[in-house]
Amino acid sequence: MKRVLTAAWLVPFGTYSIFFAPHWLFVCIVAMLAVFCYREVSRIIAHQGLESWSWTGYVAGIAVLLLPDPIWAVLPLLPVLALALGLRQADLKIGFASAGAFLLGIFYVFGAWRCGIGLHSISPHWLFFGAALNWAGDVAAYYTGRSLGKHKLAPTISPGKTVEGALGGVLATTIFGCVYLPQTLPDVSLAQAAGLSIAGNIAGQLGDLCESAMKRGAGMKDSGTMLAGHGGWLDRLDSSLFSMPVVYWALMTIRHWR
Repeated sequence: MKRVLTAAWLVPFGTYSIFFAPHWLFVCIVAMLAVFCYREVSRIIAHQGLESWSWTGYVAGIAVLLLPDPIWAVLPLLPVLALALGLRQADLKIGFASAGAFLLGIFYVFGAWRCGIGLHSISPHWLFFGAALNWAGDVAAYYTGRSLGKHKLAPTISPGKTVEGALGGVLATTIFGCVYLPQTLPDVSLAQAAGLSIAGNIAGQLGDLCESAMKRGAGMKDSGTMLAGHGGWLDRLDSSLFSMPVVYWALMTIRHWR
């Protein structure tokens, strides 16, 4: 019941944020979600015995999220910051491992949401697609895996996932993309819709496995407790943090070569 009640407000909240919120409010919501996700990444880092420097990460991450283009001129400063923080640790093994985790967390969360803002600026439908393809794929993967699943996909990371379920998720996502994109974005061909759907779903499934591996390595069941019945925000958005950058990169590549 908690899971259903949480989904009952998450769906309209997400729909309003993507399609109807003023741009300034949309960016504020994205920043809030990015901070929530990064907070949970910092908890995972801390549970693995590393220093997270979370408040410094929030500031650096918000800068990545909100600085105007060209952002690439700023990104090389982040390793400088991370390695400088690592020098503060007496144990350099922990210090420089923490610096790597700190840097990865910023790119993983805030970099992905920066791509989400980029997708939204092209069209809200692109951002909705980048997120919804994982929701459709997850449902199909679950039921396909329950009815047909025989071969484990990643037994040491997520024992319940199967190869058959993963393929079912890819198929359902492809159908969703081939229906949704040409209807809402007429310039997108069926071939492009299928390719983007497959790439985005595979990235999303990889994102889900990576987040599960991080939690398992930290001895954690859920990344957080903010979403009753769902765990944390990272548990809900881990797939999107991988699919948004992949869809954005693929879309930019297509637009460049036209």
